[in-house]
Amino acid sequence: MRERRRPVPDARSPRLARIASAERIELVTETAGSLPPVYGERWIHREDRTYRSFEPGRSKLAAALVHDWKGPVPASGEDWLYLGAATGTTASHAADLIAPSGRVYAVERSPRSFARLLALAQRWPGLLPILGDARVPREYAPFVPEVRGVYADIAQPDQVAIVRANAELFLAGPGASVVVALKTASMGRGREASEHLADAERALRSWVDLAPSVRLDPFHRGHYLVGGLARAELFGGRGTLRVRPLRGPPRAR
Repeated sequence: MRERRRPVPDARSPRLARIASAERIELVTETAGSLPPVYGERWIHREDRTYRSFEPGRSKLAAALVHDWKGPVPASGEDWLYLGAATGTTASHAADLIAPSGRVYAVERSPRSFARLLALAQRWPGLLPILGDARVPREYAPFVPEVRGVYADIAQPDQVAIVRANAELFLAGPGASVVVALKTASMGRGREASEHLADAERALRSWVDLAPSVRLDPFHRGHYLVGGLARAELFGGRGTLRVRPLRGPPRAR
């Protein structure tokens, strides 16, 4: 009879776990949502808990974890701002990780992707979609409170600057998390991916204590996961511009 192996929780995020078999080590998140699967991922039942396979070929965060990412990971009870949530593949796993009391404020600017994200949120209570452009965070500032982390997956040449503008406005303070899924192909042609990475790290290093960056090949070619913990330098000019959040984010704009 085939042995049912027990998920081993990650020390940084207890709802993230690994299941070892003879063939591989499978990354899983304890689900906070309900069937059907979001993108065809496997659902696994162990005792009184249900897990979802966290596939590195479909999620840059999962790919980084497979490559031994040492930086921050969303954890139970935390609120995170997710920029570029698309249809919710990784955002749904982030919502698993911060459950049961945390929230993921998921910003997406494409109306078509947002419609799918909105439908998915009906099954994930901690996933709160916002139709908005990450370049103009003050437009959705009334709907996002201070957060413990910012995760960004936005394919823009100035993606690091966009992340900083959001971090300045929404991060709770020094020690909060910043994670960027860096797409070097969006940063301009004619340069090596490693050169774009060096530029991004240089820009981030002025306000983030960086963890070692992780290259995401072969799962996501030309991508890196970059980030760490925000330093006090980021918050010096916040002033009194912060907009008081409403009780909840909009479900449509």
